[in-house]
Amino acid sequence: MASQLSQQLAHHLRTAYFGGNWTSVHLKEHLDTVGWQHAITKVDDLNTIAALVFHLNYYVEGVKQVLEGGPLETRDKFSFDLQPFSRKSDWDQLVHRSYEQAEALAVLIEQLPEAKLWDDFTDPKYGTYYRNLQGITEHVHYHLGQIVLLKKLQAEMDRPG
Repeated sequence: MASQLSQQLAHHLRTAYFGGNWTSVHLKEHLDTVGWQHAITKVDDLNTIAALVFHLNYYVEGVKQVLEGGPLETRDKFSFDLQPFSRKSDWDQLVHRSYEQAEALAVLIEQLPEAKLWDDFTDPKYGTYYRNLQGITEHVHYHLGQIVLLKKLQAEMDRPG
């Protein structure tokens, strides 16, 4: 049986993506207002918004695969390997997939018995399931802050004068 803690972890992930969290800021509200051209626009040597969305989803999908019984196949060196795109439909697909995968991960988290949260996550070096599941949400908030700042920098760049 799923635990209240598992349900709270899932809720926390959902609110980081879809709203209702303590910070009153969430990924969906910011991504839904980014055009595809801004998503791929480089600001200095910073990551693009599209690269950050890909990066977040890369880890969400990796953890989801483990919760589905598969191996942990994510590697940090591949976490920013977004294939270049030049169409609105590519951006829309990336964002839509990100939302779908976050919700699918939340559903899997909700189903975890509490005892599983304290088991090693595939290998003791990664810590517990709890650490990794809480970390995914922390990771979303961290990069959400970057996305918000990139949007502000781009708005400044777009202003005439």
